[in-house]
Amino acid sequence: MSEWEEVVLGDLCERVTVGHVGKMATQYVERGVPFLRSQNVRPFVINRKGLLFIGDDFNAKLRKSSLAAGDVVVVRTGYPGTASVIPEDLDGANCADLVVITPSDRLNPHVLAGLFNSIYGQSAVKSQLVGSAQQHFNVGSAKAMKVRLPDRAGQDRIAEVLCCLNDLIENNRRRVEALEEMARTIYREWFVKFRYPGHGDVPLVDSVLGPIPEGWEWGKVDDVVRIVKDAVDPSTLDPGTAAVGLEHIPRGQITLDAWGRAGDQGSRKAVFTKGDVLFGKIRPYFHKVSVAPIDGISSTDAIVIRPLEPHWGQVVMLTSSVEFVAHATQTSNGTKMPRADWKVLGQWPVAVPPGRLSAAFTRMARDQLGLAETLMFENRRLSELRDLLLPKLVTGQVDVSALDLDALVEGAVA
Repeated sequence: MSEWEEVVLGDLCERVTVGHVGKMATQYVERGVPFLRSQNVRPFVINRKGLLFIGDDFNAKLRKSSLAAGDVVVVRTGYPGTASVIPEDLDGANCADLVVITPSDRLNPHVLAGLFNSIYGQSAVKSQLVGSAQQHFNVGSAKAMKVRLPDRAGQDRIAEVLCCLNDLIENNRRRVEALEEMARTIYREWFVKFRYPGHGDVPLVDSVLGPIPEGWEWGKVDDVVRIVKDAVDPSTLDPGTAAVGLEHIPRGQITLDAWGRAGDQGSRKAVFTKGDVLFGKIRPYFHKVSVAPIDGISSTDAIVIRPLEPHWGQVVMLTSSVEFVAHATQTSNGTKMPRADWKVLGQWPVAVPPGRLSAAFTRMARDQLGLAETLMFENRRLSELRDLLLPKLVTGQVDVSALDLDALVEGAVA
């Protein structure tokens, strides 16, 4: 192993700056230059969902925070210290309220992101936060950070391990996305366009809500679900019981991939079981609608929807659809913290097919989303392996040259 040396981060960087800080509401455009915000930065990953764009003229005014592939962006507020490397396809993007670091040739950007995301880095960032009303991590603190690093060759070996694990996780995430989109596409074909297996032999008949296949009936969402209102004191549960807050429910993703523990909760929580739909009712435009992969408890800011069999597949796809979430947004109550109203949502019209067709779609949806769920659990194990290795890798406690990564990965996903 190469010798490790303590250095000041600013001495290893060509640039340390901050993204635009100020009002942005009038600057967003439908298409243009990608514009990253703190919610787009996750540990090692740039989250594209909710990505906004700015025009070329405004981008030209923000030259100092223009991003290049290989730059490292670090969250300043909210989850300060969270870091990711800018990928090739976001070269030329811009950002708001992020610390932007351009490493010199002496610093591998993936190792730098690893340092920030490690226990060591998070502790260092936390100790340097400034501000009272809203604490943040600033450019001066980033430049002054002291880190221990091997030479560039040693860093590259560490980066190879991190990138291998991150690539496996990202590939699984893309497969989850593809499986969900496949299920959504089939749902739209069957239940919106009425092009289901055998539809050619079934005529459309007029109804008060428009043409509908013969043998189908119009109902409402409340006819095919039960809203679960059971609640429990978390202190009466096993501390390891899964606890889902709105912060855990991903935007626009059916597969729930994160949760906390009941032992860390305080007030009474809603109870859900595997297969229930968790619908985030606070600021519904965030599109937080996911299926529970396990039993657990959740924030009462999530509506617990239990589809009736055999309508599970249809209910999952309907309640997570763009149209249903838009309706929830339009009919929500409140201004600063709008809340979806199930009394309104439950009246959404539903075209209910014969039982055999509902059951067939539910089987298909369970197959597709079940595969996505399997990949999600694999990703959790890979992330746990990465997070276990990370502090040892970035502090030199593990000799990378002696690391059998293939065996570790195989053990993690077995």
